[in-house]
Amino acid sequence: MHKYNLLENILFFSTNLNKKKLKLELHSKTILITGASSGIGEELAYLLADIDAHLILVARREEKLLTMKRKIEKGTAKVSVFRADLRNKEEMEQLLSFIHELPAGIDLVVSNAGISINRSINHSLDRYHDFTRTMAINYFAPVQLLLSVIPLLEKNKGQVINISTINALLIPIPYWTAYQASKSAFDTWFRSAAPELNAMGISTTSIYLPLVKTPMIQPTVAYKKMPAMCPKQVAKIIGKSMYTKKRKYRPWWLFFGQLASIFLRCTWEVFIPRIIKRRNGIDNS
Repeated sequence: MHKYNLLENILFFSTNLNKKKLKLELHSKTILITGASSGIGEELAYLLADIDAHLILVARREEKLLTMKRKIEKGTAKVSVFRADLRNKEEMEQLLSFIHELPAGIDLVVSNAGISINRSINHSLDRYHDFTRTMAINYFAPVQLLLSVIPLLEKNKGQVINISTINALLIPIPYWTAYQASKSAFDTWFRSAAPELNAMGISTTSIYLPLVKTPMIQPTVAYKKMPAMCPKQVAKIIGKSMYTKKRKYRPWWLFFGQLASIFLRCTWEVFIPRIIKRRNGIDNS
């Protein structure tokens, strides 16, 4: 587990997980985890290994999923592995067919799969595909998945947990256009659908995360020295939401960031272009 420094200990309070309540809540239930082969999804799968539940692990790396299956099934949980790129129409349809053929249906969906792109608009002019592929996995895939399984979740009075980002609740920042647009799109869809889902008896939870030390952030050099949450702690937060049914998780300090996004927006919009212009001037010299 990543050892927090002083600042990270202040920003990311520890999470108390009641394993007894979690086991009672998930007993004999079927849990689908997308993006399960690394980072948050992987840690969550291992967290649930000692629970009498059926885990359906979905990701593109089948070998990694099979390795996880062997390790997890040394415990109590039963594991089904499904290799799929959720952007691929045929593979998505195969996954949905598999889910609908389950005798007991499905009880819980953890929508975790996603990609991130850090690139300026100037470097994106000939890369429209960055936007389409990011929307495909961060927005269209979870929408398609949920539209298909909502009847199953309604029957079982299930739960959907969306792994989102604090960026969806803050003023947008440069260089993250594709990522922020796609994550905000699904966050808005999910929040809009939540009242209807709740009326059906389906619980909804949004987990708004800051930077997390996962393979997804490794290509961004600037992130290596920034405070980041440990995936194991995130797994505990998700696990806790499975029995508390709390509608959202946000870091304690996000409220102040939201206030700043409102009251300092004009200042931000004036000064950030100057900073970018100065930076580009240095880069071009």
